[in-house]
Amino acid sequence: MPTTLYGIKACDTMKKARTWLDAHGVTYAFHDYKTQSIAPDTLRAWVAALGWQTVLNRAGTTFRKLDDGQKADLDAERAIALMLAQPSMIKRPVLEIDGRLIVGFDPSVYASTFA
Repeated sequence: MPTTLYGIKACDTMKKARTWLDAHGVTYAFHDYKTQSIAPDTLRAWVAALGWQTVLNRAGTTFRKLDDGQKADLDAERAIALMLAQPSMIKRPVLEIDGRLIVGFDPSVYASTFA
């Protein structure tokens, strides 16, 4: 199964993750969910595996700009709807390798994953 890195090209954390993968000779496909969107089934699978709280980027500007009504009483379905409407609300990067998902960039986690 190929390794896929999901995120947004211009994101600083994404740049760090891509730089790390490139420097360590890891072959991966890059999926920019800002320009390529994200398949609803893929996002639902991530939420089922990790929980919407892990997948939704509540610290980002896009989420913080929502009105209080949109942020209130979130559940999986509402969070998925927000992320599908505005993919920049998906945490990044999401690394998919051999059916495993890693959310966020931590060099030590990447190092142990690709050891």
